[in-house]
Amino acid sequence: MNFSKQALAKEVTYKTSRSGGKGGQNVNKVSTKVELLFSVDDSVLFSDEEKIRIKEKLQSRFNKDGHIQVVCDEERSQLLNKEIALERLTTLLSGALHMPKIRKATKISKQAKEARLTGKKVISQKKESRRRNFDV
Repeated sequence: MNFSKQALAKEVTYKTSRSGGKGGQNVNKVSTKVELLFSVDDSVLFSDEEKIRIKEKLQSRFNKDGHIQVVCDEERSQLLNKEIALERLTTLLSGALHMPKIRKATKISKQAKEARLTGKKVISQKKESRRRNFDV
């Protein structure tokens, strides 16, 4: 992760609107719902490879204008909702840029194979000894 929340905050735009939910009469007069918009193409924080990776991983998050959209209306304060939305965007981008470790194929040792087979033989003999002999 080569970006900071402060640098990311400079590149996002916010739209606010009235929010439903808790807040009483405050809901009807104060715009607390926050819609955060981030343009990956216009960003200077990411390289071309990172931008491609973000677009692939977060393609369902883009709106018709090509911006990543994060909406938050959880709190009664617009400022808190902005902080939550920015935190969510940071988490989304970090997850999209995460490169999983490449798995190295390993060979099972002879000792492990032998231990597994001897265990199977022991169980097989135990079950064999439980059987009744119906040879008449």
